[in-house]
Amino acid sequence: MTYFQAVVIALIQGVTELFPVSSLGHSVLVPAWFGGSWQSLVTQSSTADSGSSFYLAYIVALHCATALALLWFFRADWVRIIRGFLRSLPASVRLSMQARRLRLSVLDKDERLAWMIIFATIPVGLVGLGLEHVFRTLFAKPGAAAVLLFVNGLILLGAEALRRSAALRKQAGAPASVGRPAQAYAPVGAPWEAAPGYPAASGYPAAPQQPGYPQQPGYPANPGYPANPGYPAGPGYPGAQPYPAGAPRTPAYHPVPSGRGEHVSHRAPSGGRAAADIAEAERSDERISKLSYKDAVLIGSAQILALLAGISRSGVAMAGGLWRGLDNEDAARFAFLLATPVILAAGVLKVPSLAGPAGAHIHGQVAVGFIVCGIAAYVSVRFLVRWFQTKTLTPFAVYCLAFGLLSVLRFI
Repeated sequence: MTYFQAVVIALIQGVTELFPVSSLGHSVLVPAWFGGSWQSLVTQSSTADSGSSFYLAYIVALHCATALALLWFFRADWVRIIRGFLRSLPASVRLSMQARRLRLSVLDKDERLAWMIIFATIPVGLVGLGLEHVFRTLFAKPGAAAVLLFVNGLILLGAEALRRSAALRKQAGAPASVGRPAQAYAPVGAPWEAAPGYPAASGYPAAPQQPGYPQQPGYPANPGYPANPGYPAGPGYPGAQPYPAGAPRTPAYHPVPSGRGEHVSHRAPSGGRAAADIAEAERSDERISKLSYKDAVLIGSAQILALLAGISRSGVAMAGGLWRGLDNEDAARFAFLLATPVILAAGVLKVPSLAGPAGAHIHGQVAVGFIVCGIAAYVSVRFLVRWFQTKTLTPFAVYCLAFGLLSVLRFI
């Protein structure tokens, strides 16, 4: 493998692993289109005795780079989710021992989302361990990958049709006065399957209003404000009487979705995201966590299809999310969260192959490709998170249909 081949494949892997267009399908089809020495890369990795395939070892290293890029971008989210799991686990153990059966103690969205990710990852993890090699030897061939990429396009189109249908039904049943678009928030699904102690009301309780405290959105009005007797008039407080000289001033307060009462500008950005993006991510988690555990398992199980070259992991997970009532933004976020442990585990389990015959003579290419793939994956996830806030899967479906059809005509 030349350095040029290593860079091209790393770019393709970094982009297509997160775009809903199948990285495994492209890792098969693109070299097949180039032909020559490129074609031999795919041929050896799809044979029954592929343990010594340097191309497969290289792809494994790129998976690790993609997973690390996802972890870095969503690091603030993963810190919340892991903390939620560490809070919930001991409480769940105690509750299960008391009840003498499995019970979960879930008190907030982060704890629930942690369990949802665990349950959703189990099916694809078990199937991947047992059948990944079989699927690769049977389907990691240009003809099969071309057909499956076309099928992937049909899956994406079907998911978009389901989303539009659900949005139309919701609009038809909504009052005419509602101004928010139907797809702005995911509908509330099954109620939270929480252990005793989880608040039943949605959202966060309103904080008590202090006398003389500026009115904030969502808080009940404070009678008599801003006319606050006893404060002499003076300059510097537009539209209202000022505080007396020497009186302490209360800093402006802005409620945030996390309920921590932090000023938005005081929350440090993370993963290259602004504080407002992190706050929106928490609102998205709140909506995602309203899904049932069964829905989470169904969405996670859809990733099993991605073991077939040509079917996109993020694409089928998003399709599953749309099927279970999420909108594009929330479905994409849940798909990226679900993909992180799966991609990382797949890479880590096979990294030792780089130390054997498969990794001989390509250590330099692996190092270069790892960096290129990580950067490409990071840029891709930043783009896609923004994209799915307002746009749909349709362009990716059209691309899969077109490239898949051309590849079918070329290789079959």
